[in-house]
Amino acid sequence: MYRDYQKFPDDENGNLLWQMYEDGDDLSEVHEIEFSLSFNEQAKAERAALHLLREEQKIHLFLDQQLQPAEWRLTLFIDMSPNYEEIVDLEAWLGQIAHDFEGEYDGWGCMAYVFDDEIDGTS
Repeated sequence: MYRDYQKFPDDENGNLLWQMYEDGDDLSEVHEIEFSLSFNEQAKAERAALHLLREEQKIHLFLDQQLQPAEWRLTLFIDMSPNYEEIVDLEAWLGQIAHDFEGEYDGWGCMAYVFDDEIDGTS
């Protein structure tokens, strides 16, 4: 399969989008993409969460005790068609928010939406 490097650049975001595309995911469809921020203090995480709520964003804040030391995780849920340029723009915006509230931007991910037209083994 030919890879269009304009649409799927050779970097972490382009590689992930390319893998989704190769796996049969329809990138023109809207996906719920999760962007993550991490904080070492609850107060910092809560201030960032309030900022994002004021921006009318859908978020989830929790203490991830599976990490040592535990971290406050702020997940932002954005419904969008996975698009390289928009993801890069959102990463820059969230990276600045993380910086402003003394946290770190920690990446993105989403569920793959691959549908099989076959129902019960018939076409």
